[in-house]
Amino acid sequence: MEKSTQPMASDVSEQMQIRLDKRARLLERGAEPYPVVLERTHTLGEVREKYGHLEAGDGTGTVAAVAGRVVFVRNTGKLCFATLQEGDGTRLQAMISLANVGEQALADWKELVDLGDHVLVRGEVISSKRGELSIMADSWQMASKSLRPMPTLHKELSEETRVRQRYVDLMVREEAREMVRTRAAITRAVRDTLHNHGYVEVETPMLQLIHGGATARPFETHLNAFDQKMTMRIALELYLKRAVVGGIDRVYEIGRIFRNEGVDSTHSPEFTMLECYEAYGDQFVMAERMQEIIVNCADLMGSRVIETAAGEINLDGEWQWLSLYPGLSEAVGEEITPETSADVLRKIAEKLEISVDDAWDAEKLVLELFGEIVEPNLIQPTFVYDYPPSAQPLARQHREDPRLIEAWDLIIGGMERGTAFSELIDPVIQRERLTQQSRRAAAGDEEAMQLDEDFLRALEYGAPPMGGIGLGIDRLVMLFTNAGIRETILFPLMKPE
Repeated sequence: MEKSTQPMASDVSEQMQIRLDKRARLLERGAEPYPVVLERTHTLGEVREKYGHLEAGDGTGTVAAVAGRVVFVRNTGKLCFATLQEGDGTRLQAMISLANVGEQALADWKELVDLGDHVLVRGEVISSKRGELSIMADSWQMASKSLRPMPTLHKELSEETRVRQRYVDLMVREEAREMVRTRAAITRAVRDTLHNHGYVEVETPMLQLIHGGATARPFETHLNAFDQKMTMRIALELYLKRAVVGGIDRVYEIGRIFRNEGVDSTHSPEFTMLECYEAYGDQFVMAERMQEIIVNCADLMGSRVIETAAGEINLDGEWQWLSLYPGLSEAVGEEITPETSADVLRKIAEKLEISVDDAWDAEKLVLELFGEIVEPNLIQPTFVYDYPPSAQPLARQHREDPRLIEAWDLIIGGMERGTAFSELIDPVIQRERLTQQSRRAAAGDEEAMQLDEDFLRALEYGAPPMGGIGLGIDRLVMLFTNAGIRETILFPLMKPE
């Protein structure tokens, strides 16, 4: 093992140097500061569960060896106290006394143990005179020497530190650990709902030759083995649809998505998406699936009523449906239809002091206006539907109004949480749509889709009618926790220090 006592970086603090010196003294005394294994007999939680009933001053005669991070220490005379914490936040007191461990072990404890160290203590399980469940140690061992000082538990970490050094955040804040557990539970509830409907979970490529499935700017990379330009996926859609063509009639994936776009309180360049596809489903079937997924998550969290900064959200009962054009018309006070010109829409935007691009067409302007003046006011669960074709190039034409497509966005708390549509399965029309997108890409639109010949070839073998859902897992967690997106992602991307 490397036993160098040299600093690991040029900016080692005085406190860190003190700890490096303690590491060196452990080695000099033949004690391993980072042992490969420890003879632990119980977790802290197991001790609490089994012996939590003890009365003050009781002993058990049971010897246990437990380990944890030292989050509190008080060294006084012949008796020292420490609080140990394990991964789930469970804590247990350890008592190190001269009478039980001996003079040298007590002196070593006082000299070498710091806040943040992982230690193992072995001794009888007792309840102290003050009624605190404890281990009265007869021996102790260093499990991992902490070289950087740990923030005290009561210290408020800056948001920058909480996000950039999430491991420190997890050490000192129960709320941070609870967020990890909450996200895991919500993701599990999503999976359970889909499995109950016969869905199969699959994995699809993250590295792709052609980006598609959404309008977004991709990250680009290079595959040396093929000397080939590649992109990170911006959606899961096209490969999942290939699976449906092949006969996996109900299929889903929960996977990481990468979009080279802005970073703010609701957007991250790397995020987690659920996409699922159901043969012989349509946008209305998928709305039922979406509502069931979210309600099941709410039941897991304990209530279908959520208190948010935007207001109280009630997920129970029927969810609203709002047609996009009538909804926008009501908001601006004049009728807007698919035939409304771009010039008229620009004048409305100007009157409302909404900034728009001169190059945007009428469909894009409608979407921008709706997003600015209607969407933020949709607090209760609302399916916004009847979109113009450019909103979702992979959605099928409306069965009753050829000017529209069969697609909806789910808005809750003034924010889009997910989307779905009756999928376009006609390969001829799909080729036309993707060709239009590729022309936009060629003209400089970095978010436009590209023409994917292999995807079109799959459709040409015959895809069954199907519906599909896209649901952001991060935004789903945000809904139930009232947290920003960087809090819901365990290790969000940050600018370099």
